[in-house]
Amino acid sequence: MELRENWLLQSSCKVNEPAEVLSTSQFSPVQWYKTTVPSTVLAAQVANGEFRDIYFGKNLRKLPGMDYPIGQMYSNLDVPSGSPYACSWWYRTEFQLPQDFRGRKVWLHFNGINYRANVWLNGKKLADAKDVAGAYRIFELDATPLIDQDRTNVLAVEVFIPGAKDLGITFVDWNPTPPDKDMGLWRDVYLAASGPVRVRYPMVVTHFPGKSLDRADLTIRAELHNDTDSPVEGTLRGGFDAVTFEKKVTLSPGETRAVTFTPDEYPQLKIDHPELWWPTGLGAQKLHLLTMSFESSGTVSDTQTASFGIREITGELYGAAPQMGELFDNNGMGKIKIDTRPLLIRVNHRPVLIRGAGWTPEMLLRSSEDRLKAELGYVRDMHLNAVRLEGKLESDDFFNLTDKLGILVLAGWCCCDDWQHWKDWTPGDLTIATDSLRTQILRMRSHPSLALWMNGSDLPPVPPVEEAYRKVLAETGWPNPYISSAGDEPSSVTGPSGVKMTGPYDYVPPGYWLIDDHHFGGAFGFNTETSPGAAIPVVSSLKKFLGEDHLWPIDDVWNYHTGAGDLNNNLDHYNESMNAIYGPPSGLDDYLRKAQAMDYDGERAMFEAFGRNKYKATGVIQWMLNNAWPSVIWHLYDYYLQPAAGYFGTKKACEPVHIQYSYDDRSVVVVNSANQDFNQLTAEASMYDFNLRRLFFRETQLASAADSVQRLFNLPSENIDGNVYFVRLVLLDKSRHVVSTNFYWLPKTLSTYNWSVEDEEKHPYYTGITSYEDLSMLNQLKKVHLDSSASFGHADEGEEVHVQIDNPSSNLAFLVQLAVVDDKTGDEILPVLWDDNYFSLLPGESRIVSARYSSAAAAGRMRLEVKGWNIDTETTPVKGTR
Repeated sequence: MELRENWLLQSSCKVNEPAEVLSTSQFSPVQWYKTTVPSTVLAAQVANGEFRDIYFGKNLRKLPGMDYPIGQMYSNLDVPSGSPYACSWWYRTEFQLPQDFRGRKVWLHFNGINYRANVWLNGKKLADAKDVAGAYRIFELDATPLIDQDRTNVLAVEVFIPGAKDLGITFVDWNPTPPDKDMGLWRDVYLAASGPVRVRYPMVVTHFPGKSLDRADLTIRAELHNDTDSPVEGTLRGGFDAVTFEKKVTLSPGETRAVTFTPDEYPQLKIDHPELWWPTGLGAQKLHLLTMSFESSGTVSDTQTASFGIREITGELYGAAPQMGELFDNNGMGKIKIDTRPLLIRVNHRPVLIRGAGWTPEMLLRSSEDRLKAELGYVRDMHLNAVRLEGKLESDDFFNLTDKLGILVLAGWCCCDDWQHWKDWTPGDLTIATDSLRTQILRMRSHPSLALWMNGSDLPPVPPVEEAYRKVLAETGWPNPYISSAGDEPSSVTGPSGVKMTGPYDYVPPGYWLIDDHHFGGAFGFNTETSPGAAIPVVSSLKKFLGEDHLWPIDDVWNYHTGAGDLNNNLDHYNESMNAIYGPPSGLDDYLRKAQAMDYDGERAMFEAFGRNKYKATGVIQWMLNNAWPSVIWHLYDYYLQPAAGYFGTKKACEPVHIQYSYDDRSVVVVNSANQDFNQLTAEASMYDFNLRRLFFRETQLASAADSVQRLFNLPSENIDGNVYFVRLVLLDKSRHVVSTNFYWLPKTLSTYNWSVEDEEKHPYYTGITSYEDLSMLNQLKKVHLDSSASFGHADEGEEVHVQIDNPSSNLAFLVQLAVVDDKTGDEILPVLWDDNYFSLLPGESRIVSARYSSAAAAGRMRLEVKGWNIDTETTPVKGTR
């Protein structure tokens, strides 16, 4: 029974009645906020209209309690004494039990309370704040003694804000932290009923006993809890598809036990020719439903279900032999030798190049089913196969969707606040941390999309904490790989992590990723956090959070919407790089077109480099996927779900079968990321000077094996006049249909870098650039008028618009941007899935591309908007009928 609706909320500083009264029907709340749960305190206030447009400009700083200095991490600071959130806040609701709960144990579940809470039910305290503490702990409270089976029940929860040394929720330097620190009931609250024995967290673990995938051995596990003071005998039964199994179990009074069914004991769990679950791009995401129930004395005590996939995920340090390198030990022990081989993730025996991005929830932890579907749909549309959660462990709805879409999840704790300040921990902190891990692992372990757990973020935990975490992972039967941290510092407990966290986080030119073959963030190893830097939204998004008065020039309002730390709170380095490479912008429009060129080129180059270098490179996590609020850095689509050039550069680079150019050795390469061979392909490469005179052409035939990288030939470097030239690559199938196409604008001379550690320490978010490449000739491209038309088409889900676009001119149409907009408002229809965008057209070239969106996204007339670097902006109505 979900307790989602009909909640009231108020500050304890405005409530005079004691909890014994407040939590009974004798109390009548007056002027309380109406809310639903989940909701943080501030989210409820915003929903009630007390604060408006808090993400616009610097309005967030006007909220009460926002006294902490800009650039400091609020999670490491105590709440100001005058803040309204220094008081505790009451959540209150009333409910009646359903008939089928009568005569059974009733359990009150809290899936997330930030941070401490007193729980009162019908005038009695059910749980105390000294015990109910920890933002990521899941609480299941026995409400039976206090519940009223016949009349209305009153539940009141007094919530306290996390302090500076609490294991709360932090956004690190991604964005500001709201003044309430996201205090409140931030996850689901619900009631459950059971008999004498509860069944919890059923799961299925897959193992393939041989090299073949023709047989899968399944192990089933569930947690049983005897909630009586007497022994209980019964039968635990389970089944999925046409498979059933059962086991007689005797539980001692109050006993909790994990009960397993192994394939050796139950041969029916040896599945021949199983239907497998694969990550997106490698196969289907077949899901099965496991049902488990405990029956005693002829009565079913409890039943639970779990969706699962038949798949096995393993991890290894990849390479023929240990590769011993030096790493500085920050504990002052000097330099030590460690194995520097990268972590390789395998799914169903097959190696997987992890190409993903860092996920964040919305700043007030608000969510919806539609937004989750849109955002994770974007992940899959970009051909990414993973998201990383640094803390902020997501909802069951989130994991159900990643299961369905085949998106791997790399999860772990956060950095930079008390989660990483282990030396300051009390015994109580360790209890909260380990119980948080225990309850979260039990919740997540059955999901096939969960691929990796990281016990720390930037650093490995100190040995006692890591040992405690490892014990929890073993006790809870975590079936997937785990590592000490997302950084490269080795652990004295578990050794090397196999990953690195070297950045960069700010702009580097596109050649960086291949030219850096052993220094910092280049395409080698497994980089858990990295990025080509800022991600400037399109002007329609900028207007929504900057306003007309702050669009240009860049000012402190822009900077407030960068990062929240001392190293990423401005766009200075990004803008310096733009000025040097593309030339100083003449105004906002010029700045935005150059920013989109930088973002497309930067994201494409990064993902292409890791693709070409697999499995010397085993993973890359773009920092980040999305933003918690409107921002001008670190995203592949903006807060308003607007994809821009970086999105399409990523989508281009990660397409299943892809032709690309190498900045380091000028090779043309075909990267096959699919789980199948492609034969009878033709690759074409053309080089043009700035005036589109063809300098080189070559065509070759090839067969591309599954999961392969194939260097075809190198492009010449001589006879290039001018500072800018172009490369067009095309991959065709045997019917001459386009499999992949790619267009590059290249400098005659690439940027150079300062690889010294000393220079890196001066600006740890990027590698120093000693000389910049020059692409400023692009400012001389002549204006182009394009012919375009758009019409409605049929889509299995939602609606579709087909666009025909032609370049009738004798000039290059550079970075063509398409948008389907509402005819009345001019707003782009979002969310939207384009086949391609921000592409370039040679003279006489034509393209047909499509855009898909939900039927609810657009109800009125629509028109196509065409613009670009040197494109005369035009609009045309979308023709036809839906």
